[in-house]
Amino acid sequence: MSKLWILMLEFMKTGLFSVGGGLATIPFLNEMGARYGWFTTDTLSTMIAVSESTPGPIGINMATYVGYTAAGPAGAILATLSIVAPSIVVICIIANYFQKFKNAKIVQMIFAGLKPAVVAFIAAACLNLFVSTLLHAEKDLTAGIASFFNWKCILLLAALLGVKKIFPKVHPIAFIAAAAAIGILFRF
Repeated sequence: MSKLWILMLEFMKTGLFSVGGGLATIPFLNEMGARYGWFTTDTLSTMIAVSESTPGPIGINMATYVGYTAAGPAGAILATLSIVAPSIVVICIIANYFQKFKNAKIVQMIFAGLKPAVVAFIAAACLNLFVSTLLHAEKDLTAGIASFFNWKCILLLAALLGVKKIFPKVHPIAFIAAAAAIGILFRF
């Protein structure tokens, strides 16, 4: 099966089942990287950072980035269209019927059941991101426990959290720009 065909199917599946927003796409992307070898966990971390830093919805940005990484410009276009296609179809169908059923007990129970699943997916993605960013999980512990931690990233995280606590109204773009500059300056 061609890479573009697989890319289309995977992103249609992701678009259909990643309920809860762009962060809910991360577990699907993690699986894609493991299954097809299109990118590593470290590359996924970079993709998340870039997708969060660029304008637009993170899920669509991630699809475009993964598609480009896996199959070039054609892959970027196909992945982007594939992730939004199921949502467009589902929203059109739901819009026709939602007014009739929005107060139905079964609809409310479905949404209540989906919320914990979305939280679990996002928590799992956050844990993977935490491990891949702040730890050197691939390191052998015989070199010492200190080598297991990515101290530069841990210190940067602590500094940014401290600044955010002291100056809560600082715009997120300032943090993104500062983190990028520090990454370049200290060669992360």
